[in-house]
Amino acid sequence: MFPVRCFTCGAVIADKYGEYKKRVSNGESVKDVLDSLGIDRYCCRRMFISHVDNVKDIVRFSRF
Repeated sequence: MFPVRCFTCGAVIADKYGEYKKRVSNGESVKDVLDSLGIDRYCCRRMFISHVDNVKDIVRFSRF
């Protein structure tokens, strides 16, 4: 799950993650996408770049 806020500065970033993921998967460069979304702080940029989506792996072990 992508965090709602940046861990360092507290800026709200979760609302931009869907657009980021869609555009990067379509082949746009990460730098251009983050620039166009207005993600300027390096602490916020690292939240996008370093995020690994593990939800599908975790759900496999769920009993529900």
